[in-house]
Amino acid sequence: MTAGIAIEFAIRCLLVVLFLPFSALDKIVNFRGAVIQAKQAIPSPTLAKAAILAGVAIEIVMSAGIVTGVADRLAAFLLGGYCMVTAVLWKRFWLPGDFWKAGESRARDLFWDFLKNFSLAGGFMILTFGVSNQTASRFFSHPLASSEPYSMAPQEDGR
Repeated sequence: MTAGIAIEFAIRCLLVVLFLPFSALDKIVNFRGAVIQAKQAIPSPTLAKAAILAGVAIEIVMSAGIVTGVADRLAAFLLGGYCMVTAVLWKRFWLPGDFWKAGESRARDLFWDFLKNFSLAGGFMILTFGVSNQTASRFFSHPLASSEPYSMAPQEDGR
C-alpha cells in the first residue's frame, strides 16, 4: 500500500468514524432511547422507529461505501444530507431560549452540535463534488460511479 492510498483510507475512516462504529451501534444497542429521542421531532411512534432504522442503515451502508470506494460519491452525498437533516431535526438550538444566558446554556451546546453536523456535511460534499466544477458535473452525470480512491492511476481531478 502506498502512502497516498494509506492517507486516502485514513481520511475516509476519519470522516465516518462517528457513524459506522459509534452512532449506528448506539442506535442498535439503545434502540428504545433512540426512538424516544426521535419522537421529539417525529411524534408518530411508528415513523420514529422507521426513522431510527433508516438512520442506522444510512450510517452503516453509506459509511461502508465511503471507506470502500463503492459508489462513494453518492454515499458521501447522502451522508452529508443526512447530517444536515439530523442537525435541523435534533439540534434545534433555537428552542431552549437560553442562547444568550450567561453560564451554562443548552441552546449553545446544541448550536455547536448543529454547526458540527453542517461542517461534517461540508466534508462529505467535498468528497462528493471535489473542489472544481468539473468534478461536480461528473457526479451529476454519473452519480453511482466510484471515485476509485485506491487506484494507483492519477485521477482526473488531480488526486
